Amino acid sequence: MNSRIQFSDFNLSKEVGRAIEDMGFEEPSPIQALAIPLIQAGRDVTAQAQTGTGKTAAFGIPVIEKIEPTKRCVQALVLCPTRELCMQIAEEFSSLLAHLPRITVLPVYGGQPIERQLKALHAGVHIVIGTPGRIMDHLDRRTLQLGDVKTVVLDEADQMLDMGFRDDIELILKKVPQERQTLLFSATLPQPIIDISKRFQNKPEFVRVQYAELTVPQIEQSYIEVKEREKLDVLCRLIDLEDPQLAIIFCNTKRRAEELSGKVRARGYRADELHGDMKQSQRDRVMSGFRKGAIDILIATDVAARGIDVDDVDLVINFDVPQDVEYYVHRIGRTGRAGKSGKAVTFVSPRDFTKLHEIQKYAKVQIARMPVPSQSDVAETRIRAMLEKVREAVKAGGLESYIRIIEEESEEDHSSIEIAAALLKIQMEVSTTGGQEEKRREDMDFADTGAEVGMVRFFLAVGRMHKVAPKDIVGAIAGETGIPGKAIGAIRILDSYSFVEVPKEHATEVYTIMKERTIRNQPTGIEPASGGNKPQRY
Repeated sequence: MNSRIQFSDFNLSKEVGRAIEDMGFEEPSPIQALAIPLIQAGRDVTAQAQTGTGKTAAFGIPVIEKIEPTKRCVQALVLCPTRELCMQIAEEFSSLLAHLPRITVLPVYGGQPIERQLKALHAGVHIVIGTPGRIMDHLDRRTLQLGDVKTVVLDEADQMLDMGFRDDIELILKKVPQERQTLLFSATLPQPIIDISKRFQNKPEFVRVQYAELTVPQIEQSYIEVKEREKLDVLCRLIDLEDPQLAIIFCNTKRRAEELSGKVRARGYRADELHGDMKQSQRDRVMSGFRKGAIDILIATDVAARGIDVDDVDLVINFDVPQDVEYYVHRIGRTGRAGKSGKAVTFVSPRDFTKLHEIQKYAKVQIARMPVPSQSDVAETRIRAMLEKVREAVKAGGLESYIRIIEEESEEDHSSIEIAAALLKIQMEVSTTGGQEEKRREDMDFADTGAEVGMVRFFLAVGRMHKVAPKDIVGAIAGETGIPGKAIGAIRILDSYSFVEVPKEHATEVYTIMKERTIRNQPTGIEPASGGNKPQRY
């Protein structure tokens, strides 16, 4: 695993490195691994790569690294064919610039009030991302100066030519200094693209990434449209509905995998996480548990999943839509192995639909929409499974003593059908509200949550981004449960979530009450923490 290129190999600034980590990229995608070192070295690059390969970051990362924040002028220009792509690229650049607020990006496209663009350009921006038509408009108005541009990117160049932008592109490139770096990204390389490359690039390096073909037709693929905040509930229902022997749930980041693993375990499932930062001994322990059936559900990141070689996985769930189309192919290929059939379900939030279309287009698959599983679907599945067990028990025989009991009962008040229905009802109530749920309500054995002795550590789905401070957590818990504020222990607040420790004797009360409450108008999402590092005291 370590022989692969890592982002650390690119000697990036710590700010860009942090942004990449925030965005959830564990390691460079193939196009990033090929293109970034060449672009960093100042070479012109012609790259054949589809949308969905991580190509925006492939040029975005080195372009950002070359910007001089103190010079308030346009230093990089990205040309792309449509306003949608223009907005998408600008959004990704903004994410990469999360820790570099002094570097400014301006998307320039038609359909947006030009006054806003004029104001921003007048104030001075470093990177302009635009469609050729609107860039030409600004050049004609003399509101855009390209005399200081060091890097030009032509993204989806073949589509720009198909849309008739060739003359505009040539005119724009003539306005940019000759001493520049020109990067060309295109899904195909027809002759007109080669001509553009010859005319405007200086000894370009050609790099190419091809998609893995999807050769696993026995995998049934579907997606569920689900809002981010509802994902956990839908996940648990889906697992109950499918009742897999072994399932892998994929997350885009290691932080997300750890967080989800804790929440899923707290709901009574036998789950563990696997991610790239784990020591080999930890990975071996988790994989051994998975192979032996001690763990039913593996919550993994893409990098960690490479080491998974298990034939009996019958369900793959993409909790997050993958960053790269290639990863989708690798993920779902974890099921349907050794001639067996498998099932892959992808959770798609409203903002993920563009990625879903890219996956379908480039992996050449049709992914069917699946309705959100309801509690009644789960109940129906459980009843069917229970009746199957009943049939097996009848077939196996040895029921004589039980038959006598039912006969005696049915002679008195009830028919045998009523007795069977009542037994089924009791069994269903035990399976839906009993077991782990019942235990959590009564004795609430929180096991090892990584807290200090005598304390229980809870995860909360609120953090700095919700403007939460330690006093908010203390105030909410003390105010809602009646336990004294000074009894609350260590609190650790991170960007999107937090941890808090409470005395063991109050843990059940805090858990059951705070599950229904909010902190700063956000649902608490409280769950027992999954052990690990002890939090720092504030």
